Amino acid sequence: LEAKRQGLPVSAPLFIPFLGASIFLKEHPESAWKEFQLAIAGPLLGSLGALGVYAVAAAEDSNRLKAIAFLGFFINLFNLLPVVPLDGGRIVTAIHPALWVLGLVALLALVIYRPNGILVLILVFAAMELWQRWKTRHFARSGGYYSVLPWQRLTAAVSYFGLAALLVVGMHATHVPHHF
Repeated sequence: LEAKRQGLPVSAPLFIPFLGASIFLKEHPESAWKEFQLAIAGPLLGSLGALGVYAVAAAEDSNRLKAIAFLGFFINLFNLLPVVPLDGGRIVTAIHPALWVLGLVALLALVIYRPNGILVLILVFAAMELWQRWKTRHFARSGGYYSVLPWQRLTAAVSYFGLAALLVVGMHATHVPHHF
């Protein structure tokens, strides 16, 4: 929806089991601020969906629905990891691109702690994207891509870290014992 609002052509959503959906941009946003607006939309909508499931779970007193809401909160929190190709990596572009390095280190630690093929694949893509953006950083800076106003940077930071905190609270509220 946000891509359409910005006039960016996109692919149809590609649904990835247990991870959510992905769209592919045919053109890149013109600035880090526009990229933030585009990237935050998915986790916001996904979080609202998980919140809706939690509301029904609470009304019905259903542990199964709580577990589904937990999964929704978890997937959206994972998606906020500050690595490209995840939305979190595109969101933090408006805060500070150095957060990509922090995200890459966190993802590497996660891969070492919990080896998983999907995580390794995301790590490889993230490392390649970080390398590509490092090589073209002077070009992007000269074009004004990373020029973000202070209020925009603050808005992005509050939105990003606030949403992450709310997702952690949501996960805590929806955690159910394994034997439900």
